[in-house]
Amino acid sequence: MTLHQHLPSAPADPRLDGIIKLAILAVGGQGGGVLTNWIEALARGNGYDAQATSVAGVAQRTGATVYYIEMAPQADAAPVFALAPSAGDVDIMIAAEMMEAGRSIQRGFVTPDRTVLIASTHRALAVSEKMVPGDGIASSDEVMAAAEIAARQFIAADFDRMAIDNGSVISASLFGALAGSGALPFPREAFEDAIRASGKGVEGSLRAFAAAHEAASQPPGAPEAAEAAIPAEPRPSGPSRLIAQWQALEAEARALPAPVAGMALPGLRKLAEFQDLAYGREYLDRLGDVLARDDAGHGFVLTREAAKYIANAMAYDDVIRVADLKTRSRRMTRIQAEMRAGEANLMQVTEYMHPRAEEIAGMLPAGLGQRVMDSPKWMKRLDRWFGKGRRLRSDSLRGFAMLYLLGGLKGWRRRTLRHAQEQAHLAGWLDRAMGYRATNYDLAVEVIRCRRLIKGYSDTHSRGLSKFDLVLEGIATVADRPDAADWARRLREAALQDEEGKALDGAIWTIRSFA
Repeated sequence: MTLHQHLPSAPADPRLDGIIKLAILAVGGQGGGVLTNWIEALARGNGYDAQATSVAGVAQRTGATVYYIEMAPQADAAPVFALAPSAGDVDIMIAAEMMEAGRSIQRGFVTPDRTVLIASTHRALAVSEKMVPGDGIASSDEVMAAAEIAARQFIAADFDRMAIDNGSVISASLFGALAGSGALPFPREAFEDAIRASGKGVEGSLRAFAAAHEAASQPPGAPEAAEAAIPAEPRPSGPSRLIAQWQALEAEARALPAPVAGMALPGLRKLAEFQDLAYGREYLDRLGDVLARDDAGHGFVLTREAAKYIANAMAYDDVIRVADLKTRSRRMTRIQAEMRAGEANLMQVTEYMHPRAEEIAGMLPAGLGQRVMDSPKWMKRLDRWFGKGRRLRSDSLRGFAMLYLLGGLKGWRRRTLRHAQEQAHLAGWLDRAMGYRATNYDLAVEVIRCRRLIKGYSDTHSRGLSKFDLVLEGIATVADRPDAADWARRLREAALQDEEGKALDGAIWTIRSFA
């Protein structure tokens, strides 16, 4: 757990002796309303008049709700409170997620002479971040740097993790951080009484409150909490014969040049888990072919990148893989944790299955599946039978059994049309990359990295595959140029910019204009 505090030398704002103005930015499921109710009850229970309002954002992370509270000591004349925060006029700003802290700064709610900013450092990704085919995640570091400058006092930690670890939700830990900051003129006991008065989830909320209070009340310069220990590598279990085979493969991967071994070991583990040890053997053989044409003079960059992307290509997402992942116990454990479901709660999980005709045909034996794929009549039938989508309750015995049996068909995978297609595509991609190796090492590396474009399942996979083909076509156009590697990188990055492929189309037209 990492805590950041910024406490300048300026004294507390004297305006806090009058009306105290507090704003909260939170998204759905973070308990912003609960936190607001606690603060309002806290103020009224300690001799203050208080008013709370809220302006709802769009549901499910595309917009945050703004909660606003004003409070003042009770007097003969009732105060007149505002209904919404104004720029430059907020004493305490609470952001339940890192990017919301950034938005509060952009909107002028945080000022260096006045505002105490309390923010959780965890991320709840926005829809705009998830839509980007590449890495669309905004930088939290930039927000942290801006907050250090913009706020009079800045308190930041992973308050979401604190809450989860203590069996509660982030509203409780943010309430504890507010108490620990000393920004409100109320004792800790008054905060805790507000939680108890709510009567719901009291014990877990008090634990999360206490953890955040301790973190927020640390003086500036206090040593940060120790980072979590790196978990030990999993130890294999099973028949001694299989363990011996795994250890031999692992030893072979460790014996590779250091830059390659660091990537090959995770790849080997991934493929042994995806299929079997024989599949791991195939992976090392393919990697060995690349290594034989690489050299230390280039730092084995080509083989290192191949170690990553060959593993990803071999562990493709098919119907068997999707069903297997949906029935793993750790998935259900994760869902229960996210939903805050305890033993006394009944939780239902509905899977939305929408396989395309191509996925169904891909599960057939390679020869039969290809004949079906070549038949428009049969593809239309498969689409009519399966394309409407299905809702399957994986928490029920029938639904779970269907998925479990489907996920257990690893032994069948090698006979399927989908496996034959993936193997052929993998071989063609590697041959293309290694064909450039003799004349342009950097270009070969960029072609290997282009495999990043292909990922996911169903329509997502199909779109990625289409972009991959377009990028390799563009690379072939400029392959003889001395700056071919740079153009390959530009094409790949353009393909990752948007889902529709507009940036890639522009880059390809640019190439065609001079090639």
